Amino acid sequence: MSGRQESTQGTSFAALRGQLREAAAAFASGPDALEGILLGMVDDVDRAVREPLEIFPVCHHSPASALAMARRLREKQPKVVYLELCEDMAPLLTELRNCRLPVAVQAFAGDVDGFPQEWAPLSVVAPITEASAEYQAIAYALDTPGVELVLVDRSSDHVFQWDSRSEQHKEESDSPQEAEAALHGEAVGVEIGDLRPRFAELEEHLLRHGRVRHWSEWWHQYVEVPLGDGTAGHDTYRQVMFLIGSLFRRLAPGDGDRIRVDEDRERYMWTRMREHLAATGTDPEDCLYVCGAFHAASRVAEFGVHGSTDTFTIPPRTATVWQYGLIPSSHAAIEAQFGLAAGSVSIAATQWAKNLKRTRVEPYRLQGQAGARRTGRKKAAVAAPQSPHAGDMLSGFLRRPPVLDPLDEAELLGWSVEIVRAARRNGYLASTADAIAVFETSILLAGMRDRARPTPYDFQDAAVTCIEKDRVPGRRDVRRLVDIMMGGDRIGQVGYEALPPLARDVYDRLEPLGLKLRQRGVQRALLDMTSRPELEACSDVLWMLRRLMPHGTARPIMGERRLGERSIQESWDLALGTHQRALIELGYEGVSIEQVLEQRLRRDAYGPRATTATVLAAVEDTLLYLRGRRLADELGTHALKVLAAERSVDGAPEVLRRARALLAYYRTAEPVLPAWIESFVKTGYAHYCTLLPTAFRDEDATVGQVAAMLGFLFSMESLALSLGCDRTQLELAVAQSHPDDPAKTALLWAAQVQLGTLSRAELRARCAELLDNPLVVPAYPRYLSGFVHALEPVPGLADVVVEAVSNAFGRLPDAVLLPWLPLLITTLRSGASDLAPLLIREAGRIFPARLAALDTWVPPWRAPETDPFVTGPAAAVPRGATLLTAHPATCDAVAELLGCDDGWTRHGAPAPSGAGLLATHPAACDAVARLLGCDDGWAAAAGPSSPGGTALTARHPETARALESLLIST
Repeated sequence: MSGRQESTQGTSFAALRGQLREAAAAFASGPDALEGILLGMVDDVDRAVREPLEIFPVCHHSPASALAMARRLREKQPKVVYLELCEDMAPLLTELRNCRLPVAVQAFAGDVDGFPQEWAPLSVVAPITEASAEYQAIAYALDTPGVELVLVDRSSDHVFQWDSRSEQHKEESDSPQEAEAALHGEAVGVEIGDLRPRFAELEEHLLRHGRVRHWSEWWHQYVEVPLGDGTAGHDTYRQVMFLIGSLFRRLAPGDGDRIRVDEDRERYMWTRMREHLAATGTDPEDCLYVCGAFHAASRVAEFGVHGSTDTFTIPPRTATVWQYGLIPSSHAAIEAQFGLAAGSVSIAATQWAKNLKRTRVEPYRLQGQAGARRTGRKKAAVAAPQSPHAGDMLSGFLRRPPVLDPLDEAELLGWSVEIVRAARRNGYLASTADAIAVFETSILLAGMRDRARPTPYDFQDAAVTCIEKDRVPGRRDVRRLVDIMMGGDRIGQVGYEALPPLARDVYDRLEPLGLKLRQRGVQRALLDMTSRPELEACSDVLWMLRRLMPHGTARPIMGERRLGERSIQESWDLALGTHQRALIELGYEGVSIEQVLEQRLRRDAYGPRATTATVLAAVEDTLLYLRGRRLADELGTHALKVLAAERSVDGAPEVLRRARALLAYYRTAEPVLPAWIESFVKTGYAHYCTLLPTAFRDEDATVGQVAAMLGFLFSMESLALSLGCDRTQLELAVAQSHPDDPAKTALLWAAQVQLGTLSRAELRARCAELLDNPLVVPAYPRYLSGFVHALEPVPGLADVVVEAVSNAFGRLPDAVLLPWLPLLITTLRSGASDLAPLLIREAGRIFPARLAALDTWVPPWRAPETDPFVTGPAAAVPRGATLLTAHPATCDAVAELLGCDDGWTRHGAPAPSGAGLLATHPAACDAVARLLGCDDGWAAAAGPSSPGGTALTARHPETARALESLLIST
C-alpha cells in the first residue's frame, strides 16, 4: 500500500505540496516537523481520493454534509451504501418512517454478562436529525429499490468492550433546556462523523483568531458557509473534509486508549466492507462509504479494499443480550451529549432549510415520514457524475478569498423585531429602541469579526448586550429566547407502530381516559370508578406507572392506594409523552408492566443488599399493585430467611412499621393469616429477643432502633404466644440487658414496667432520685429522650412521660434545661413524630384547660392517693348489686328468661357465695374432676348451709391443686 501511495505522489497535488513546503520553510524554524505535518495531510487526502471505493466524509449534524450527500446520491446512484453506524442497529432503521425527527436509535442491556455489574444498565444511542448526511443516506437506501444499506461500525457490545467507562459528574439543574437535554439519559453516544479538534491548543488558537466563542460557531463560519452555499463541487467538498480530518488526526494528543479505539474501529469497518464485497461480488465503483472525516483520513494498514486482510480479527461479542428501540431525542439533548454550543443544532436546522432553498437540491425523506414537509417543486436536474480521481481542488479553494455575503437587512430586521416581541412576552421591558439597537449592534459585531453579514451567533450576542438586564424576569434568558426564535429545541417523537409491545399496551389500556397521551405536556385525567367501573383498570395501570416511571410521569392529585383501601375517585396529572423515552426503556424489560413490576420486586427482594425492610416493602407493593397471593407469599417466605440472617437492628423501625401494616391488612382482608406472616412473627419474636441484650449495649444501635425492637416484641406478643413462643425468653432478654446510655436505661425501665417487674410507683421514685442527684441532673434530658421513645413499645406510659417532662421543666436549672430544649424538639420531630400527638393528647387531659385554673391546679401525681370508687364509709355504700336494685324490672326479665323463679333475696339475708353453684350443679363439677383425674367423689356436707369456697377446697384438695397449677401455668 505504501508503494502505491509513493507512486502517485507525483501525479496529484504536486502544486499544493510545493506551496506547503515553501510555507513550512518560511514560517518554521526547522522544516522537519511542520513540513512533515503539512505534507502528510496532503498524502492523506491523496490516499483517500484515489481509493476505488468512494469515501464520503461527513461531519455530525452538518447541513453542508447533508446537502453534499443529497446531491451526490442523485448523481452517483450507488447500489450499496456503507454507513458508519453500529451494525446491530440495522433492523431498526426501517422504523424511522414512523417517527418524527429527531430521534435516537438505542441499544439497551439491563442485565449484563461479561461486563462489571456496576455498569448496568448499558445504553448506546445514535441520534438522527433531518439535517444530517446519515439520514439522507438512510432515506435513499430504504426508499430506492435495489439499494442495500450496510452498517459497518462496531456493535454496541464492542462499544463497551473497547471503551473504559469513566465517572461523569453532572451538575443538577432545573432549567427547562437542561431538563430536555436529559432525553438521552446516561447513554453512550455514537459519534457518527464527529469532527472536533482533540488538541486543546489548536482549538484555542482557532477560536481566538477566528474571533468566535465556541467550536460550533467556528465551524459554522469557516466550513458550513463556504461548503454549503452551493458553489463548492463534490470533489472540492471531499478534499476539504479529508484535509480537515487529517489535520485533526495528526494534531491529536497522545491519548493511547482513544487512538487505539479509533484505529480498531477503522479496521473493523474496512474488514466488514471487504467481507461484504467478497460475499456479494459488488463492484467497489458502485458503492459509497459514509463515515466521519476523522476516519476517512485513516492510516491503518487495513485501509481500502486492497488493504491488509490478515492483520486484524474481530473479537467475539459477550453473552449480554441487547435490545433495540427508538427513543425521542431533541436538539438540546444532542448538544449536551456531544459538547456542542447551545442552540447550534437548531441553527444548523435553519441553515439546512436555507441551503435547500438556495441550491434547489431535493433532499431525501422516508416515505410516510411523520412531520416531513411536502414540497411541490420539481427535483433538480441530475448532473453527470464526476470522476472519482479528480485533480487538485484544494489549491483553488484555499487560495480563493472568502465570499462576503451581502447584508440581508430584511432578515436581520425581522430577527430584531421578533426577539424584542419574544422578550416582552417573557417579562423584559424591551421596546422599539431595543430592536434598533440590536440591529445596529449585530452589524457592528460582525464588522469587528471581519464579517460582512451577521451570523446568528453575532445576533445572539447583540441581543444579550442590548436587552439582557441585571436579572431574568421569567424562566428564559435572552440567549435562550434567541435559540427558540432560530428554530427552537425541536423534540422528536416515536410513532405508535415503532413502540415496543409494553408501551403500546400501556397506551391501549389507558385509551378509556380519552386523552392524547402521546403528546408532550401535562394532561389532567379524572377517574370516577363509581359511574364508570371500567376506569378501575386504568387506575391500576396509573399506580403501576407511578411505581415504575420517573417522577412526574403519573402524579396523583386526588386519591391514594393503601393496604386494604381503594379510592372511588381519582385525579391524575399525566406526562407520558414527555417521558416517552422512559416508557420505551421500560419495554426492554418485559412485554407488560405487570411483568416488569414483578421482575423489579424480585430484584429488590433477592438483591445482595436486600434487608428485611426491603423485602417487606416488596411484599407490600405486591399487595398494592399485583392482586395475586403467589408472589406475596413467596417474598414473605424469603423475608424469614433474610430476617434470620441479619445481625444488626438498623432496619428495626421499618420492619416494625411494615409488619404492623401487613398484619392489620391480613387480619381484615383474609379469613386466616397466611402461614408466612405467622412464621415471621414467631421468627421475629425469637430473633429480637436474642438481639435485645446486645442492642442495649451496642453504641451503634440508636434508641429508636431498640424501641422499635421492643415495639415489635410487645405489639406482636399475643400472637407470638398463641403460636407457641415462650414469654420467658423476653423476660430473660430484658433481665440480661444492662445499658450504659441514659436514654436506653429509661427505655429498659419502660420495658420492665410493661413486663410487670417494675411498678409505676418505683418508676416515679427512680425519676425523682435522678432529679435529686446533682451529678445526674445534667443527663436527665437524655433519660427523658428515652422515655419519649418508650411510647412506641409502651404507649400506656404517656402519663408518666408527661409527668417526667413536667418535673424537668419545674426543677431543672436553666443551664441544663435550655440547651436540652432543641434536643427534645428534634427528637420529637425526627425520631418520634408519630408519638407527639399521644403526648399532646395526654398533656391536654392532665393539665387544666384555662389559664386562670393553673394557679390553683395540683398535678395528679402530687395529690394524695384515694380510691375513686369510695366516697364515704365502706359499709354505707352498697357494693356490686346497686344497678340491679335500681332497675329490678330488667333483672326480673333476665331471671324469667333463664328460668329462675326464686325471687329477690330478703334484706338482711346472707349473700350466697360462689360455691353454691357447684352444689346446685354437681354434674359439672364431677366432669371437671374426672378431667383433672380426681375420683374421690363428693364429701359430706359440713352443715345445712351452702358450702363455701373453703369447704369445697377441703372436699376436693386434688382438684384445687390441679386448678391452681393450671392457673399458674397459664
